[in-house]
Amino acid sequence: MFVAPVNTDSLFAQAQAETLYLNLIEQINKDFNLANEGVDFPLSISPEELKIQLHEKIYRMIQYKFAEYLNLLYIIDVPENEIKQLDGSDLVILAEEVSFLVLKREWQKVWFRNYYK
Repeated sequence: MFVAPVNTDSLFAQAQAETLYLNLIEQINKDFNLANEGVDFPLSISPEELKIQLHEKIYRMIQYKFAEYLNLLYIIDVPENEIKQLDGSDLVILAEEVSFLVLKREWQKVWFRNYYK
C-alpha cells in the first residue's frame, strides 16, 4: 500500500528500501525533459545531492522562468491545491517545499508503476 512520505528524507528512504531510487531519478529526468527544462541527474547521484540540485533548479525557475516553472508543475502533475497552500513570502523556502512536492509526485508515479506492473 502506498504511504505518502512526510519529508524528503523519508521519501528517499522509501525509494531506496524498495530499490526504486534509480527509477525515481529517471522519472525526474524524463518529466523535466518533457517540460523542456533539461536536467540530467546521473543515476549515481546521492539523495542529498539530488535534493540540493533539484532545490536549486526549482529556485532558479521560480525566479527567472516562471512560465516554464508552471508548465513543469503541470507536466509533473503536482496537485494545484498543495501548491496554493504554500507561503510564497520566502523564495528559498518556497523552492524547497515545491521540490518536495515534485519529488512526492514523481515518487507516486514510480511506486504505482512498479506496484501495478
